Amino acid sequence: MINVMLVDDQSILAEGLKSVLGTCPEISVIAVACDGEDALKKMAEKTADVVLMDVRMPNMNGVVATREIKNRYPDTKVVILTTFDDSDYILSAINNGASGYLLKDIDGEALIEAVKNAYAGDTILPAKIARRITDAAKLVSDNREILLRRAFSFSDREVEIALMLYDGFTNRQIASALKLTEGTARNYISGIYEKMDCDNRAGAVMAMKKVLS
Repeated sequence: MINVMLVDDQSILAEGLKSVLGTCPEISVIAVACDGEDALKKMAEKTADVVLMDVRMPNMNGVVATREIKNRYPDTKVVILTTFDDSDYILSAINNGASGYLLKDIDGEALIEAVKNAYAGDTILPAKIARRITDAAKLVSDNREILLRRAFSFSDREVEIALMLYDGFTNRQIASALKLTEGTARNYISGIYEKMDCDNRAGAVMAMKKVLS
């Protein structure tokens, strides 16, 4: 039996996915979570084999939640399931440990097959975006780092933290992921704000979007 968790802030969509997966006797939907934080709480109660993860959610988005789940439960397969055919989300999800990326227009039979394949250890990518990943993933990642270094004279560590800020990580999550104290993480972030001539996270993200777009 493949134990599956659904993570989506739109309950109607989540229930629809649950109904589709419920038609397969090899799959059991053990939990439905409304955002990343809720997913982590429910994973602590019962670990899923496969997580189908939405991207844009309140409190903790799908990219951050994917990284946290993979850090805590490395054997769990996370598949990003979203309506957004967006290269930044694809790359961020894969770079944070996702086993694949599916669009919500997938039909029921293909969704069931994707869950089985993810559980078996396969990487799940639709044909129309697989080529984009293969050709551009490393280039885009490297380009983001180069652009930020040029624009703001960041150190290697500052680039790493700035990109985590850009991807929605909280100060605490940054500190945990990089094995820093929260005070050290805050000091790095303050230095980043100073170099970017901004006062807060929203300003920093806006400045990075202008550079990276």
